[in-house]
Amino acid sequence: MDYEWVVKKVIAYIEEHLHEPITMDDIAEEAGFSKFHFHRIFQSSVKMSMTEYIRQRRLANASAVLLYSDERIIDIAFYYQFDSQEAFTRAFKKMYQLPPGQYRKLMRDMVKNKEESSMEENQLKGWFISGSDPFSYEMGVDHKVFHQGRASGYLKSKTVLDDAQFATMMQQFKADRYIGKRIRLSCFIKTENVKSFASMWMRVDDHTSDMLQFDNMSNRPITGSTNWSRYSIVLDVPENSAVIAFGIILSGQGQVWADQFSFQEVDESVASTNLEIQGQMQDEPVNLSFEE
Repeated sequence: MDYEWVVKKVIAYIEEHLHEPITMDDIAEEAGFSKFHFHRIFQSSVKMSMTEYIRQRRLANASAVLLYSDERIIDIAFYYQFDSQEAFTRAFKKMYQLPPGQYRKLMRDMVKNKEESSMEENQLKGWFISGSDPFSYEMGVDHKVFHQGRASGYLKSKTVLDDAQFATMMQQFKADRYIGKRIRLSCFIKTENVKSFASMWMRVDDHTSDMLQFDNMSNRPITGSTNWSRYSIVLDVPENSAVIAFGIILSGQGQVWADQFSFQEVDESVASTNLEIQGQMQDEPVNLSFEE
């Protein structure tokens, strides 16, 4: 018997009630089956329990609230039916690899620039997936498409509906080795059917997770289908730097491959690509009539 229709019906019910208490009895009544029987149906179709599905959807919605509002973390936790901020933080960090406060600081600037960043553990050593909707994307290793060596990393859309969704495959590490230096991050990137944009990004934060330097290639995005090409980002690492984060972004639908990441110290003859350079304070107001 095909139970797809009832699974869709229950998923729609769950989506409408994520901010309310949901019991297995409620779901069974909506489905018209015993809760034990429908649990088996749901798990066979969705490949996870109803409890896990509801938890993941609540956390995904909470991640969007963190990015697009200034709601207090404790209020978000209670709204999505967590017993305490501590319980919410534990669950959020397990899914997104970052606690809610750090996630908000790290990802919000990327989103504001219309680009960017667990989530679940992936079999990709050192990397994790984050972003506005990481479960709508897939991260992995490709042994058929690569630039050098034997494999590349990839990020591709799975259940992406619009260009507002994005994901990033990323890493973070201590800035100690590069303090006071200018560094260039380079890698080779290939894309296929990227509808919105793909790019590389790097960010340097201080000990309070405030951004010091940032570039996500918003002024040179990659779109469509492209063959392997080398891209670079150049940032300074100020004396008060603590963390360097970097990765690949995919916004909307498509697929992006990355290979051969490298970090190199460069001198000041190599221009910085820090996007904050474009937003430096002007000496006086300009273009007040909007005609320039």
